[in-house]
Amino acid sequence: MGGLLEGKRLLITGIITDQSIAFAAAKLAQEQGAKVVLTGFGRLSLVERIAKRLPQEAPVIELDVTNKEHLDGLADKVREHVDGLDGVLHSIAFAPPSCLGGDFLTAPWEDVATAVHVSTFSFKSLAVACLPLMGTGGSIVGLDFDATRAYPVYDWMGVAKAGLESTSRYLARELGPRGIRVNLVAAGPLRTMAAKSIPGFAVFEDTWAKSAPLGWDLYDQEAAGKACCALMSDWFPATTGEIVHVDGGYHAIGGTS
Repeated sequence: MGGLLEGKRLLITGIITDQSIAFAAAKLAQEQGAKVVLTGFGRLSLVERIAKRLPQEAPVIELDVTNKEHLDGLADKVREHVDGLDGVLHSIAFAPPSCLGGDFLTAPWEDVATAVHVSTFSFKSLAVACLPLMGTGGSIVGLDFDATRAYPVYDWMGVAKAGLESTSRYLARELGPRGIRVNLVAAGPLRTMAAKSIPGFAVFEDTWAKSAPLGWDLYDQEAAGKACCALMSDWFPATTGEIVHVDGGYHAIGGTS
């Protein structure tokens, strides 16, 4: 499978630490021949330091997906490093503390709106911002967490992920005529920085470890990263609107919750 992404130009968002799925995807993509550009938000210097840990240091562009100016200027910023894009990885999600941890009934709309804006609507926003750079054969991939069930403590982020899944299908419909594929990778729980922000996250860890048919490694970001890279390659030319589960098979059989 060497050179799976040879010559591909990829934009990868959401790298915060080298323990993230986005980092694993960026590393694997470079190893498979891709030119990678990263985006970061907030602590940009941290993202730049993490970028130096890749096989080849990647440029970092500041991007707040809720900022219209950032989105409007994204294509020009990307063109400073590559002349177009073949793939985009959306690895962005956030919910205020009130939206997680078991207080589903009390979370205020303002906080829920933030969660939906950052975690759901931004998938569409990023896709639209990147369209001027993409042509036939392009691929947009988002990171998901199975939204077919109501999980303990996940609360409004679960709702946001359900919206992400629907958004992906609508984007697949809209962008298909342009030859652009849109898919999601639904990973099982991993001990990333995002997971650490969810109170009671151990509930997920225990359930997956006991119930996933293939077992589940809480520290293996590479499995999901490989799925992202495969979907951004030319090996799924007729697949769009799909959710690829990388969860040890847990989604297929369920478990206690």
